[in-house]
Amino acid sequence: MIYLIVILSVLMLGLLAAMVHRRQSADAPQAAPNPADMECCGQHEVCEKESLLAALSRQVEYYDDEELDRFRGRQASEYTEDESDEFRDILYSMRSDEVAGWVRSLQLRQVELPDEIKDEVFMIVGERRQ
Repeated sequence: MIYLIVILSVLMLGLLAAMVHRRQSADAPQAAPNPADMECCGQHEVCEKESLLAALSRQVEYYDDEELDRFRGRQASEYTEDESDEFRDILYSMRSDEVAGWVRSLQLRQVELPDEIKDEVFMIVGERRQ
């Protein structure tokens, strides 16, 4: 009989400790979300920010396109037709399964895609995801 009382007491204390812990974690202030983390590039059917693999894609990978780094900081609407063709040549020289990674690489390098080829990129990535 004494063992039963001891076991019930231990279970009650454990239950009480769990409830206190749960209440403390619920009352803890949550860090405000970083607006930059909430942005999506819009170039994915499902935003890469929601993907478990997004953390793995923080490292820059080059796709024989090192020359595009000279466009760092340029706005998407500021490219000439010849410069857009440079991006297009690289785009069509890669496999379709590499396009999303290439776009991610450009984003990490702060190189915007020219407006003229964004639709083509969306189409390739969209077809690949289907």
